[in-house]
Amino acid sequence: MGNGLKEIRKKISSVNNTKKTTRAMKLVSTSKLKKVEEMAKRARTFADKLNEVFYDMMKRIKLNGLTNINSKFFHNTDSRNVKVVDIVFITADKGLCGGFNSVTMKEVLRLRNDYQKRQVQVRFRCIGKKGNAFFTFNNITLEDNIIDLSSSPNYERSSDFINAAVNDFLDNKTQEVIIVYNGFKNLISQQLKTIKILPLVPDMDIIQADNKTDNVLNISPEDEENIILDELAKKYVEYNMYYALVDSLAAEHSARMQAMDTATNNATELVKALTISYNKARQQAITTELVEINAGAEAMK
Repeated sequence: MGNGLKEIRKKISSVNNTKKTTRAMKLVSTSKLKKVEEMAKRARTFADKLNEVFYDMMKRIKLNGLTNINSKFFHNTDSRNVKVVDIVFITADKGLCGGFNSVTMKEVLRLRNDYQKRQVQVRFRCIGKKGNAFFTFNNITLEDNIIDLSSSPNYERSSDFINAAVNDFLDNKTQEVIIVYNGFKNLISQQLKTIKILPLVPDMDIIQADNKTDNVLNISPEDEENIILDELAKKYVEYNMYYALVDSLAAEHSARMQAMDTATNNATELVKALTISYNKARQQAITTELVEINAGAEAMK
């Protein structure tokens, strides 16, 4: 019985140590999440201004009667003519964040199956160690992959990465580029996002509804508007890639925070259960000893 009590004490000590670790990881993720949320707010502000400039440019083109936009970024490909698609997906570099990565990879595989049913070739561009490890283990070829970017978003590195897909699209090697990632919704949940980043499809309802006469862009009618539009479109794609990384990192920290909170609560419940088992075993051992003492005393009479 003494050995049994010793084993239970070891289990309680081990679970308590694990509980300390999970609680510490939750606090770290909470702290990191606050920093990433500030990054996301700043990125969203810039993205809103970029969208404003982008749609102002589109409005100017529409007012000038250029209904046919001469830009490969806006090349409207019929779904029947799509032969090759690039899927860019973001996963974490680290684990211990619940189903954060598996949700993204399941969606990527679902998209692959849908496109393959339409006889469309699918190429994968992976960001993050977890996605790279999963696809390598399953012998699925990756067109491109990068690590240490999802855990530390950087505009220059993300631009270099997405521009490889952009260049293939402009060279007509691919007809669509899609970004898939698990984005931040709130502290306790994430939102899977699938965005067709190319070809760009401007929302004409927004353009037509915008009746402002002032222009965000200070350019003259003589300027090459389509050239400027191409530059804006390129920045638009690059910044959407960067914002997706920031959004994904915020979601990763919220998922890890939630997972560690759940693990801490489970450890607390396990310690309670083990403590009850320990007390019962201890009481049983004491009762057995008392019975043996009384039996010995009776035998000596």
